[in-house]
Amino acid sequence: MPLPHPHPRSAAAARHRLRRCRTLPAPLAAALAAVALLLAPPARAADNGHWSVFPAASQPGSRPYFHLSADPGQTLRDEVTVTNRTAAPLTLRLYAADAHNTARDGGFAVRAPEERRRGVGAWARPERERVTVPARGSVTVPYTITVPDEAPPGDHPGALVALDERVAAAGTGTGLGVRQAVGARIYLRVNGPAVPALTVEDLRIDQDRPLVPGTGESSALVSYTLHNRGNVTLSPRVRITAGGLFGRRLLDRGATGVPSELLPRQRVRLTERWPGAPWADRGEVRVTAEAAAARDSAAISFLAVPWLPAGLLAVAAALLAARAALRRRAARRPDGTRAPQPKPSPL
Repeated sequence: MPLPHPHPRSAAAARHRLRRCRTLPAPLAAALAAVALLLAPPARAADNGHWSVFPAASQPGSRPYFHLSADPGQTLRDEVTVTNRTAAPLTLRLYAADAHNTARDGGFAVRAPEERRRGVGAWARPERERVTVPARGSVTVPYTITVPDEAPPGDHPGALVALDERVAAAGTGTGLGVRQAVGARIYLRVNGPAVPALTVEDLRIDQDRPLVPGTGESSALVSYTLHNRGNVTLSPRVRITAGGLFGRRLLDRGATGVPSELLPRQRVRLTERWPGAPWADRGEVRVTAEAAAARDSAAISFLAVPWLPAGLLAVAAALLAARAALRRRAARRPDGTRAPQPKPSPL
């Protein structure tokens, strides 16, 4: 069965993600790591301009990631290369980490070294925990992945990370510090049944309309959660449709911002702006997601009402009803009988 392959990313986007580090208060910097993992484009090593991490190979860059498969109970052996691009020696900590999708945008990220490791982060062990890489030089470190006998089948993504444990100031007077890390991704598949499963959950729609129709743009924000319930990495495609009264099609387009890789047992919260949403209609919004053999959809009904005009009409109707009731009451005699209406005078 083929192993999952990451979708191509531009070099500019990769550099942007590389430089995004979480900032930490200086007193906590010794306990927590700010890990930023480069999403390198194909055929390029993960590199932050100071050091790079990539699988050892005869040709540099020919293996940007580790694509591995194993049976439960099997031990794999490979090598990782760390290259120092600076003019001074670098001492880095090597560790294996489990991967996850970020809550912000669903991007590929790894756990900090102090976080609990369950998958490949617990199974992979570099031969050396710390390495000192000479200036403009490289160090290759062997490592092993020991897959437990009871390891569940499917994908177990992670990374081999080279972390600079020094804390750098994040900015003048902020009292915050950052630590940088670069990692080479590991895509490990444990052989066995592959079960793709994808669900769309917690679908919501928030409408934003001007008080007076025609004085501004009406829009809506569609939000939903994609949940990979299976054991393999998915590349989901999402389509959003909306229908109104009398079967009118109001919206039909592919969603943007969908992560190219939704890792097993991960969920991401996504939003889609719907400009030009109707200001007066009743209908349904449907979100359909599919990837490989997995498919799911969810729908939610909506009622679009111009509340200010509707409120004014309701007030006017109430006033007319009250006026009619007063006229009927004034036309009655004290004994409750209706007063005779004056007859029209003959011409």
